[in-house]
Amino acid sequence: MTTRINLLDWRQERRARRKQQFLTMLGIGMVASASIVGLAWTSVSGAVSSQQERNAYLQRQIDETKQKIKEIEELEKVKASLLARMRVIEELQASRAASVHFFDEVVSTLPEGTNLRAIKQAPEGVTLTGTAESNGRISTYMKNIDASAWFDEPRLVEIVTKEQKQKLRRGDFQLQVKALKKPSDGTADPEEDGAEAGQ
Repeated sequence: MTTRINLLDWRQERRARRKQQFLTMLGIGMVASASIVGLAWTSVSGAVSSQQERNAYLQRQIDETKQKIKEIEELEKVKASLLARMRVIEELQASRAASVHFFDEVVSTLPEGTNLRAIKQAPEGVTLTGTAESNGRISTYMKNIDASAWFDEPRLVEIVTKEQKQKLRRGDFQLQVKALKKPSDGTADPEEDGAEAGQ
């Protein structure tokens, strides 16, 4: 029978055992730490990737919105251009109607024995130059103009009376009036009435 004798110091053996346990625990701790770091990295990477996808989606929506805004701005420009053309057409039509009414009123307000020689338009008004058989005819003409819905503020600028044969006196006169685009008393435009009746 063989007897074994342990010649190692028990204290040294205990230190070796504790060192081995420490190294084992250290290894386990490192593995656990690495696992935790790996899981955290994976989680953070997933969150970053998800946020990047959301950012990309938002950017696409922003780009689409910008494109729609540009299209709307282009449509607004086209609309403004069309409205401007419509206003020009309406102004031309109104001007044409006003011109027709102007000459119609000039003729309809002219009393018998009164003739016009010239009509001149200026910024301050319309100047009517003509000849009348008497001052009374000129006065009547001014009253007719004042009563017209298409004229305003008739003013006698000049009157020159001339003796003619058989003691007839003729007066050369010059009147200044303001021509209105539309009647002030609500008189309807015949052309507009026709258009409304057609509708």
